Amino acid sequence: VQLQASGGGLVQPGGSLTLSCVASGRGVLVNTVAWYRHTPGSERELVAEIVRGRSTTYADSVKGRFTISLDNDKNTGYLRMNNLKPEDTAQYSCNANVYTRSTGSVYYWGKGTLVTVSS
Repeated sequence: VQLQASGGGLVQPGGSLTLSCVASGRGVLVNTVAWYRHTPGSERELVAEIVRGRSTTYADSVKGRFTISLDNDKNTGYLRMNNLKPEDTAQYSCNANVYTRSTGSVYYWGKGTLVTVSS
């Protein structure tokens, strides 16, 4: 199983971006997807998490602006980010719990994607 994060870029304050986290491999089933962000000198922060068929969780700093979703047909988790602020600038990484018949349920990390919010 491989996990690939993408969708970062440069955006002006107030703008929007959608990040994607794709799990590839034979017979994968994505159970959870979580997005984390990190800036130099700071601890990694949990931004949002979704559990398949159950619940979503958001950091207080992004509630009402970010939306996490999971498309199991595409084995892809998304993070829609609206009304972006300069303080959202960070390296965003996804972490997913993925099930396959051969491995069982395993957590994987995807490479980060950089989000820069600046005018």
